[in-house]
Amino acid sequence: MQKAVKYIIKTGVMAIAMTLFFSCKNNFKEVQKIGISANEPQGKAEGINAKRTDSGRVSANLISPKMLDFGNRSFGYSEFPKGITLHVYNDNNEKSTIISDYAILYTQTDLIDLQGNVIIATPTKDTLYAEQLYFDQKKKWMFTNLPVTYKSEGIITHGAGFDSDKDFTLTEVLEISGQFAVSE
Repeated sequence: MQKAVKYIIKTGVMAIAMTLFFSCKNNFKEVQKIGISANEPQGKAEGINAKRTDSGRVSANLISPKMLDFGNRSFGYSEFPKGITLHVYNDNNEKSTIISDYAILYTQTDLIDLQGNVIIATPTKDTLYAEQLYFDQKKKWMFTNLPVTYKSEGIITHGAGFDSDKDFTLTEVLEISGQFAVSE
């Protein structure tokens, strides 16, 4: 009789252990999300000075006082709520500078949305002023459909939009509303 009770207990423990073993799931990603609100960034950084290199040469330098990483969202992005300064270097190591009050980098599309007092200054002293500008990093193309002021070779042009490659060799001010010659 005592042997039968031990057998029943042993069998019961084995059954419970097997049930627990096979009911476990691999939910590591769910465990990682614990403590992170759906509206909170998964990371914060301050005092950013990041450099991108290409074949050992610095091709870009991003400077920002603050970055919020929302890579935990289904359409992840990085937000720069206090603006950015971005130096982009061409093949001749000449620097263009991009400044904005606010920026968002969409990770999946490599699209940068620059907002608020956007200024781009090129090595040839061309300067673009806009309230919003998009930069497609894959196509190396920038564009906006909002009003712009573009200064190039002593001419100031106002328009309703702008398209250009990253080197400002193919630029177009859209729907020109005024053009003025300026002596430097």
